[in-house]
Amino acid sequence: DVLPSPDRPAPSVSITEIRQYLRAQDIPFHDGYSCLHTPSLFTGDRGDQPLSASAPFTLFIDKTTGSFLCTATLAEGTWQDFQANVEMRHRGITPIPPASSEEMEQEMRQAREDARCIWERALPLWELLDEKETKETKALFGISQVSNATLKRFGVRYLRTARSLVFPWFSPQDATLKGLKLVRVEKKGDTLTYVEETLPRFDSYLNLFGLSLIGRRDAELVLTGWELDALALHQAAGVASVALPRGASCLPPTLLPYLERFKRITLWLGEDLRSWEAAKLFARKLSLKRCSLVRPGSLQPRPLEALNQGLNVTKILRSALLASHKSIVSFRQLREEVFGELVNTEQVSGVKWARFPELNKLLKGHRRGELTIFTGPTGSGKTTFISEYALDLCMQGVSTLWGSFEINNVRLAKIMLTQFAGRRLEDQLELYDEWADRFEELPLYFMTFHGQQNIKTVIDTMQHAVYMYDITHVVVDNLQFMMGHEHISVDR
Repeated sequence: DVLPSPDRPAPSVSITEIRQYLRAQDIPFHDGYSCLHTPSLFTGDRGDQPLSASAPFTLFIDKTTGSFLCTATLAEGTWQDFQANVEMRHRGITPIPPASSEEMEQEMRQAREDARCIWERALPLWELLDEKETKETKALFGISQVSNATLKRFGVRYLRTARSLVFPWFSPQDATLKGLKLVRVEKKGDTLTYVEETLPRFDSYLNLFGLSLIGRRDAELVLTGWELDALALHQAAGVASVALPRGASCLPPTLLPYLERFKRITLWLGEDLRSWEAAKLFARKLSLKRCSLVRPGSLQPRPLEALNQGLNVTKILRSALLASHKSIVSFRQLREEVFGELVNTEQVSGVKWARFPELNKLLKGHRRGELTIFTGPTGSGKTTFISEYALDLCMQGVSTLWGSFEINNVRLAKIMLTQFAGRRLEDQLELYDEWADRFEELPLYFMTFHGQQNIKTVIDTMQHAVYMYDITHVVVDNLQFMMGHEHISVDR
């Protein structure tokens, strides 16, 4: 995925400018947690009539980016698209939602059709012909304690041919099937890994699993990082729970409007420190004042594990820590976190490199908020090594942003794809699509800069990427190209 090009950067807009514009245009709005809420331009009365304050406030404007989403019509676009539609309305022209390209529309239609075919072939898990098969399947996925009633409520099915659980994504508007996630288990020695596949592809799969089951009166919600955790939470504590589409790696801003109506959100994303870090990051997006976080620990594992161990899930939820904090704290407020760091010394040291054990001895692992500089003469292999080093982390779910100012993105992507496949693809072109599809699933993004750049533009693009894609690892190659040679001597 390529971020906005430097010659056409997404113009930034402040929340103050958005509010001033809405007031000047006589558009009523409410100030929400992450978004401003207004009546939709795309529903109800048309023409040059002012928008009525009594109309449902179904259009949400992101306070950070200015982009909007109408939950009633699914119209979405940039702040500039919003302004253009307001102008059209003043001229008596019916606003038109910004359209996707014909190719994208066709791709989405095809994905939905494929999803529908798989959904019809999949069997409800509690209706497998053989009771033994049902027990074995449940045991394989670690859901022996999850009742048939819970599976039925969430509509979980099983696709025999792919040995996969099937999780549906229903539209919150009309409960139509919009997509699917398939999850299968792979055994490697004693370890189990879960392999996920989605229709449509991950970058278009922006659902909240379980959202269509939540009642209008529910004011509290538990946000999890896994579909099976959402099932476990509902069964064990009877709470409204949903799962993020990409787990703890990303909370896409397009999902924020659907979470606006909840007065309290508890984030219980997983059982490791990466999930804890992600929860703190997501809480800032969702507004700290309404968020609570479940801190991972031996007595507070992920929800499915808590259900399987017979732990009191309601009690764990009640012990969640408030995300907002004062500027000054005492050690008493920090002691649990300090204890967590002592217990999890391996995790605290960061995400380990799978391919570079010697590097783990030097750097311990990749941690947020640290700067590592690699130096060496021209042609010594810095870029080749760093692309391998970054790919290692990316394959472990670390969202990565590449800023290559020295070589273009096509050449860089070719290097990384070759490293990812572990083979010379130019000699086996028939395998290209298979490896490219797998490579596309990685949380990897490229900046489109090349050569010397204005430092402010680069920093703005990085900040935009962090908000949009929850980037936790940025690679800059290299520093001299980014800053221009004259900057180095003036201001290191």
